[in-house]
Amino acid sequence: MSITQQYLLDTYRARQLGEPAPPAPGTHDRRVVREWHDRRRFRAVLAGRPAHGRVRRALRRWWSLRPRALG
Repeated sequence: MSITQQYLLDTYRARQLGEPAPPAPGTHDRRVVREWHDRRRFRAVLAGRPAHGRVRRALRRWWSLRPRALG
């Protein structure tokens, strides 16, 4: 069963029972991603790590340590 079919079934059941309809799939995706990102940054600060730029810093460190081509 797809997400859309499940949503339609849940909406139908809610209507039959006189309950409010559930939110449509994807309605709160941005908020969930933003909260996840904020929580990761918060945990990084608590752990004493930089809250941003970690990936770029790691790539820069990796790039500077890799052997140079001869030539």
